[in-house]
Amino acid sequence: MGTRRGGNQAFTLVELIAAMAILVILTAIALPLARNGIIRWREVQLHEDLRVLRSAIDRYKADCDQSKIPMRPDSFGYPPDLKTLVEGVKARGKVYKYLRRIPVDPMTGSSDWGLRSMQDDADSKGWGGQNVFNVYSKSQATALDGTNYGDW
Repeated sequence: MGTRRGGNQAFTLVELIAAMAILVILTAIALPLARNGIIRWREVQLHEDLRVLRSAIDRYKADCDQSKIPMRPDSFGYPPDLKTLVEGVKARGKVYKYLRRIPVDPMTGSSDWGLRSMQDDADSKGWGGQNVFNVYSKSQATALDGTNYGDW
């Protein structure tokens, strides 16, 4: 018959319960941190996408002001829509493009951005359709800092 060396090698019920309790506590701490990390990453992405869109609008406006591309009457030199920034404008045998693609809003998962024209009120959530002066997220959610994503 074999003899036992080192005694009983099984875990006791108390040890298993203690290990499970520690695991539950660590999970309860890690989940909110991971969730906030994902939200923070999306917020950084939103800031970057808004910067890219607004920069493209500004470059379009600068080209209109310098007469590189034709300006529509009543447009104040701003693009008629975001699609124009991607497709570009033909002028003087050249095509002036400002965006490769319209970015997807990380908060809504859509490339449908809120638009404001020069003629709209500053706090308007409706687009008059005349031109694109500014863009904003259509998300109704609140950011980690307490502001609304739509106000960025």
